[in-house]
Amino acid sequence: MVSYLQFQIWKSSKGKTTVLYRLKFNEFVNTVPTIGFNTERIRLSNGTAKGISCHFWDVGGQEKLRPLWKSYSRCTDGIIYVVDSVDVERLEEAKTELHKVTKFAENQGTPLLVIANKQDLPKSLSVADIEKQLALQELSPSTTYHVQPACAIIGEGLHEGMDKLYEMILKRRKSFKQKKKR
Repeated sequence: MVSYLQFQIWKSSKGKTTVLYRLKFNEFVNTVPTIGFNTERIRLSNGTAKGISCHFWDVGGQEKLRPLWKSYSRCTDGIIYVVDSVDVERLEEAKTELHKVTKFAENQGTPLLVIANKQDLPKSLSVADIEKQLALQELSPSTTYHVQPACAIIGEGLHEGMDKLYEMILKRRKSFKQKKKR
């Protein structure tokens, strides 16, 4: 059974815990800001990854907690990074923190799913704009990524994003197996 850890989703996303509980319960759960972390084991219920058991870490993004992020990323199969598609002013900070996270030695080459949350709102940035604002093309060439438009409240786009993350993880594992055979 494949197991994932959900790593830190930055502090102003206002959606990371909503994403977590939408995947777990398939319904909207009113949440409060995460102080510390939440952890959940979830069996995915839709798409290509249906039936896969996943272990998610929803880690708070307050500045004082950021030094701890490295500890949560050990043995991570995939990183899910939720950004608020409407909060343009905080995307620069999101970019800085995302680039730090992906540069940890433990995270080199770890597949990355960026959830572009709040796509249902009129002033949300497009996927292309978010990709550009986060400078994803500047990540290490070994880091595969996908930006998934989503609305965590209604769950739109979340299962498609998990399917893409699952595919990236399987591809990475296959690559590791081929390298071991050599």
